[in-house]
Formats: sequence, C-alpha cells, structure tokens
Amino acid sequence: MTWIDYCIVAIYLAIVLSIGIAVSRGQETPLKYFLANKQMPQWVIGFTLMATLISSNTLVAHPAIVYQKSMILVPGFLVMPIVLVVVAIYIVPFYRRVVGMSAYEFVGRRFGLAGRMYTSFGFLLSRTFGIGVALITTSIAVNVMTGWDIAYVIVGIGRFTALYTLFGGITAVVYTDVVQGIFLMVGGLAILLRLLFAPELDNAFDVVGAAWDAGKFSLGSAEFSVASLYDPDDRTIWMFALAMTIQWSRRYICDQAMVQRYLIARTDREAVRGTLLAALMSVPVLITFNLIGAFLFGFYALSGEATPEIGDHVLPHFIVNYLPTGLVGLILAAILAASMSSISSDLNSIATVTTRDYFARFLPNLRDRAQLVIGRIVVLFAGMSAAYIGILMIPTESSTPVAEKALVITVIVSAGTLGIFSLGFLTRRATRRGCYAGIIACILFTAWGVLTEPASRVMDLGAFNFTMNPIMIGILGHVVTFGVGYLVSVVAGGYRPDDVDQLRFCRARESA
Repeated sequence: MTWIDYCIVAIYLAIVLSIGIAVSRGQETPLKYFLANKQMPQWVIGFTLMATLISSNTLVAHPAIVYQKSMILVPGFLVMPIVLVVVAIYIVPFYRRVVGMSAYEFVGRRFGLAGRMYTSFGFLLSRTFGIGVALITTSIAVNVMTGWDIAYVIVGIGRFTALYTLFGGITAVVYTDVVQGIFLMVGGLAILLRLLFAPELDNAFDVVGAAWDAGKFSLGSAEFSVASLYDPDDRTIWMFALAMTIQWSRRYICDQAMVQRYLIARTDREAVRGTLLAALMSVPVLITFNLIGAFLFGFYALSGEATPEIGDHVLPHFIVNYLPTGLVGLILAAILAASMSSISSDLNSIATVTTRDYFARFLPNLRDRAQLVIGRIVVLFAGMSAAYIGILMIPTESSTPVAEKALVITVIVSAGTLGIFSLGFLTRRATRRGCYAGIIACILFTAWGVLTEPASRVMDLGAFNFTMNPIMIGILGHVVTFGVGYLVSVVAGGYRPDDVDQLRFCRARESA
C-alpha cells in the first residue's frame, strides 16, 4: 500500500469519527441514545439493516469459501427475501406495538423473568461472538494488505468502533451505516469489474469460464436423504438453506440489533418499507462477493500467479497485489466499513439489552443519566470481550474457513431462541411452565450434541453419541425448545398472561 491508499483510509475514518462526534450532542436520554427518538426515515432503515447484516465476514470469508469449495452459501441467501417479507408484514408492526426498547421485553411479558433473562443472555453471547468474527475477518484483510500484526489490528479496530459508538449512540451507528453501505457496494463492484476485465488474461470474462469448469458455481450436493444429515463433513443445499433460514429468522425476529432498527423508524409504514428495501439491497451484495470468490479461483488458475496458503487470505492478497493505487485504499476502507457497521450496531444493541433488560429491570428508579453511563461502559466492555474472541479465532493453514466455522457456532450459541419466540408468537396455549421446560430441554440437548458430535467429539457415549452433522445441533435446538415447550404446556398447563391474545403477532396483523 502507498501513502495515497493510507490517506483514503484516513479520510474514511475521519468521516466516521466526525459523524459520531457531531451527533453526540443531545444524547441526554435513553430514548435518544438507544432509539434516536424514533425519528429515522425509511431509506436510513434500509441502509442500516443491510449494513448491519453484511459484515467483513461477507467481504473476506465468503469469497474464501467459494474459492476453496463452491457457492454453497448462495441457497441460504435466496431464502432471505422470503424471511424479510414475512418479517415486514407481521413482525415489524408487532414489535412497534408491544415493546419499548428491547425485543426481550416481549418474552418477559409472555413467559416471565427467567425467559427474558435466558433469551437476552443468549443474545449477548451470540452477538459478542459475532463481533469477534467481524474483527478477525477484517484483521485478516488488513494484515495481508499492510503486514500489521493481526492481534494489534483486532484491538485497534475494536477500540475505534467502540469510541464513536460510545459517543453518538444509535444515531451515530445508523448514519455511519449509510456511509459504510456506500463504500461496501462501490468496493464490491470495483473488485468484480477488475476480475472480469483482468489485463493479465487473454480475454475479458475468461475467469467466468475457468470458474465454471472448476465447479465453483455449484450450489453443493442436492442429495435429499436422511443419510446426508449424518455426514459430518459435507453439507447439502437443503441443509445450508435450512440452516440459513433458521439464521435469518432468528436474526430478524429475535435479534435486538435488528429489532432496534424497526423501532427507530418514524412510522410503522416507514419501518416496513425500510425492511423491504434492506432485502432488495442485501441479496445482490451477498451474491456479488460469492461471485468474486469464484472469479478469484478463475483468475489464479489462468494466470498461474502464486496463491496464498490460507484460503481466508485470497481476497486481501488479490487486492494488495493487483489493484491500482488509490483503489486499494478504497477497498480497505470498504472492508473496514463492513466491519464497523456490524460491530457498532452490535455494540449499541448489547448496551441496550444490558441496560434495559438487566439494570433498568432490577433498578426501576434508575435515572436517565445513570442508564447512559451504564450503556457506554457496556460498549467498552463488550468491545474488549469481542476482541479477545477474535484473537482466539486467528486462522491457521489447516483451519476451517472463518465464515463456515462461524455459521456452525452461531446456530449452536443461539440455543433455541427462535423456538421460544415462536412459542410465544404462534401459540395461545403455551405457558410459562412449558417455556421453561423447553429451555431446559434445549440446554440439555445442545450440551449433549456439542460434547458427542462427530467432528470434534469430547465425550464418547457409544451408541448414544450425536451422529448428525454438527450444524444440525443448532437447527434442532429450536425444534426441541418449541416441541417440548408446547407439549408440556398442553399436558401440565401453567401460567399465561391475561393479554395473551395481544402477544401473538397474528393478532397484531388482524387488528392493524
């Protein structure tokens, strides 16, 4: 990288920090700090939902998966618009009617304090891990492009992002998301065009044919059988599509980072339209970076150029060696933008949940100023914890691609959260007793699956081992939670709130 590239990155960082400082004035109440006084227009909602979802994991790790394997993640991307349409029609208006600041207030009203604590704590774990993933994938790119030590980069990015999030709250997060979303889309398009018209090759679009011949456009095995669920190494189209459907549903229905975006809109209509706009923007960006992974394989196969030993390094290696001065800096800024948008969003939502679901819940007379101080302290603590996770995930030559590893861990860490929300959303008969039984069953099932699964077995129980693909642990966890919860509710009964009919999203739609 040249001084011009570093200047471009410095300008980007200055813009982001300036936005954070500019909007920091007036952050005097929790409503302003956590929900921007519910005054955000729909186009901002669309950008911030898209930027929150698409992190540096998309830019760095997704191309690496396609480069090493094929487009096995694409079937999962194609189900996202379906999930978002359902969310926009039913979930967004429901949350704007039922909760104040936290999605887990709903669980508290429906199933009591223990349910609220369980789901909110699961969110804190999963999003802290998610920030760690974003930090490591970003730092891999920065390390390859600059030579800086990965651990120092992780800490540096975490501190900078926490700084502007701490000052500006959700307002700083969403407006920087707009800037970061633009950098992200421009950067992806620039890389794609550079690969398609690579001057090192004989003809334009040669990379497409080479990638096709190598099977990089394959969506994976289409086998639809019970046996395919028990293969610990390969994941079929259907398995990935199912896993990603669960993941999208969990994120857009149960994840505070997303729910908070629905709440900051000026009106229900703008919240709905912003959510649909996010679907229109997100899918093309996700597919673009998977195409980049396929074209990178074609480029290196045809050019004969040396390739990096670690798959997650392939895109940063191409950027720093084959893009012109200035564009390298722009792409690095795009990678930082993708990372910071998701990190800042998660940090703010973690602070919101910790402040509202824990401190304000148990200290109801806590003053606004104290809540703001707590929220800002949580931002710093969460940033440091995530940096430590990122350092632990630094890849080696033989390690699984970060994005694939992250998907497996994320669906496991979610620990039945979608099952709990579905139990409350979809059924009238579900009771507090049933919910708690479902939670206990999910914890036991997840522990058994993680300890005895075939890929990295810790405990051998012989015929009683979990023998399915590890990704099924997270998928089945939600099913176990819902199934056990509903069955126990029907058989053993238990407490249901008097306003249970108002706590089902189908009723919210009927009365809209």
